[in-house]
Amino acid sequence: MLQNKQQEIEFFDKLADVQEYNVFTDEANQKIIDTAIELAQLKKGMQVLDLGCGSGIFTQLLQQNGLQCVGLDLSQKLLRLGKQQTAGIDFLQADVEALPFADNSVDRIMLSCLVHHLPNPALCAKEVFRVLKPGGRFVAFDPNRLNPFMYLYRDHSSPFYSSNGVTPNERPVLPHKVRNIFQATGLQVNSCYVDGLTYRYVASSTAKGLLPIYNMFERFFFKPFWMSPLRSFVFTYGMKP
Repeated sequence: MLQNKQQEIEFFDKLADVQEYNVFTDEANQKIIDTAIELAQLKKGMQVLDLGCGSGIFTQLLQQNGLQCVGLDLSQKLLRLGKQQTAGIDFLQADVEALPFADNSVDRIMLSCLVHHLPNPALCAKEVFRVLKPGGRFVAFDPNRLNPFMYLYRDHSSPFYSSNGVTPNERPVLPHKVRNIFQATGLQVNSCYVDGLTYRYVASSTAKGLLPIYNMFERFFFKPFWMSPLRSFVFTYGMKP
């Protein structure tokens, strides 16, 4: 199955018009970046591609940590927002299934809540492998389908599924499937589960009313280590040998 690129662009252009792309709290955004820096072993001065960067929320935080950032997205309107908000970052309109970079040319890659948008993530995974230098690392983060809240609210098979604020292809990921897809390219891959990623905004009016309850569960319920596979987000990360 192929992604309908124009449909994706139109969806995210609308988000740019209302500037509702920053869904996480500031605390959660920082936790995402701190986790990505640790897992991908990001160090000052390294070049990092932020795939699916949107308006550059995470790209900006990476830059603040001394990284040389390039943000890539399909939505020109979201990229325009990023350019207005931040200097010193290259924002490019590009398709993650055909990256405009040479083989073995990139230090690090971050996939910003991107994989769960792709009907065939293998196409992107192959590009990640292609452009990474030997010894280069990647990190991706996505909602975890094993988390009960993510499943009930965002999985197509759930009786409580809501399509508000998502594209037709969007679906929380199964960690082992994402891991297998990246491993199949030749990358060495692991998974890490993260809790405490609280939201400031959701599209559904019903869910908005329940958001404080969700955020409370997110902060406390999944903290024990034995609950880690059920945490709301999974980070898939690894290295090109």
